[in-house]
Amino acid sequence: MRYYPAALALSLALAVTGSMGQAKVADPIDPRAGELLASGRAALAHGDVTMATDEFESALAVDPGYTGTLVALGDAARKAGLQGKAIHYYRVALERDPNDLDAIGGEGGAMAEKGALEKARANLARLDGLCGKGCAESRILADAIAKGPAPKVVSAQAVKPAPVVQDN
Repeated sequence: MRYYPAALALSLALAVTGSMGQAKVADPIDPRAGELLASGRAALAHGDVTMATDEFESALAVDPGYTGTLVALGDAARKAGLQGKAIHYYRVALERDPNDLDAIGGEGGAMAEKGALEKARANLARLDGLCGKGCAESRILADAIAKGPAPKVVSAQAVKPAPVVQDN
């Protein structure tokens, strides 16, 4: 019984020390990759998805450890209408940082555009738990869920016209 306070203090110190190793400190981005990301975001804002994707991929080559580049690639893929590819980029970003709000919101938005509304709602619940209902990512995802799935594009080969017989 007389060792109880010392054992409690020691276990508390070990618990705090052990949890400090779990804390994640964001690595600073390489300045060259930062410039490429900025020019890619500007190109994406102007609607040039191809140029933005090229800039983001170059930034990923310069600094492959930066999670924000993967999120930016996911945003570009969503804007190009490639929701499956966007979901892949967001999931890779979430493997690196499971609490990345932009990646969770982007993945949920891509899922909503694809028609997986239940999975998108699960991402919304996760976002609400992390940052609350008032954060920007939650509002953007809630709007994407309310908007619903994107309209499907039909190719010309899928629509076969019925033959019309005319009398001469």
